[in-house]
Amino acid sequence: MPQSSPVLSSRPRRLRSALTVLVAATAVVGLLAGCSAAADRPKSGSGAGNSEVATGGAKFSTADEETAKLGTDAKPGVFPRTITHADGSTKLAKKPKRVVVLDTGELDEVIALGIIPVGIPTTDGASPTPAYLAKKVKGVATVGNIQELNLEAIAALKPDLILGSQLRADKLYPQLSAIAPTVFSIRPGFPWKENFLLAGAALGEETKAEGILNAYTAKAEKLRADITGDPTISLLRFLPGKTRLYGNKSFIGVIMRDVGLPRPQIQDIDELAVEISPENVQQADADRIFYSSYGTPEATAEQQVLDGPVWPTLAAVKAKHAQPVDDGTWFLGLGPLGADRVLDELRDLLVT
Repeated sequence: MPQSSPVLSSRPRRLRSALTVLVAATAVVGLLAGCSAAADRPKSGSGAGNSEVATGGAKFSTADEETAKLGTDAKPGVFPRTITHADGSTKLAKKPKRVVVLDTGELDEVIALGIIPVGIPTTDGASPTPAYLAKKVKGVATVGNIQELNLEAIAALKPDLILGSQLRADKLYPQLSAIAPTVFSIRPGFPWKENFLLAGAALGEETKAEGILNAYTAKAEKLRADITGDPTISLLRFLPGKTRLYGNKSFIGVIMRDVGLPRPQIQDIDELAVEISPENVQQADADRIFYSSYGTPEATAEQQVLDGPVWPTLAAVKAKHAQPVDDGTWFLGLGPLGADRVLDELRDLLVT
């Protein structure tokens, strides 16, 4: 959803100017709408994350607006600079070279900006690192799971910048910032564009980040122009113990809004997702169903649903318009490279 002028005027100069361009360029398709994460709430007992910014939390819905206020007033590429971020402010004396990232969104962002991190987390997905990024970080040290970070492993890498979020590691910020300058966004997912601009500010690559987002916007608009009709798009994801239909405030929901693709009523909501039971999978029906599993299909309800009696009765299934998609890209990408790849796959799936 386009941001109001007062919000724009309160942003640091570099982030403000970039987002002003982006909002103007995408008003028709709702550039700043919509979020996603593998497991949105901090892991029970980890004590690391901030539940207020998780789905259902008091600060969830404004994460994009609040992140857009963050950044720097330094001139492009000039150091030293001070970054205002979700946990305060961090001074960077020079351009970072040894970056540790704490989630898949930050991983996507730094690679998009031409930087290979020295430390990365693993996920519980089918691939520990999203497959579309795996070759880029082959041999890079791991620093624990996205919800169980290893502080000793991070310190051993002697980073000069740590990029993360309040959702994943808010309570670890004091320890992390004692290891190296640390910059936090509020949360991964639907604020992925604002998060990317914040990472660009921390890395002195704000001009490149702006260019990448403008190219994404143009690509999304071209895709919309090439799609015939208005097919409704259902986003179905199977997780261990959960079956979700993703809403507008998800990474993938933002992309659908950017392309201008309509959603079924149950998914056209300003929430991360709606949970359904496998027995009620008919609620996922639409002109097109794109589905995936976080983990293997055997570890989720995917195989149960696909082999069950209801799935073959869905209109999309009958029309052969229910397709599996890569979970690591569509739901764990959380950055510009993942979003660009989704646009390519949407073109293959929807443009005839």
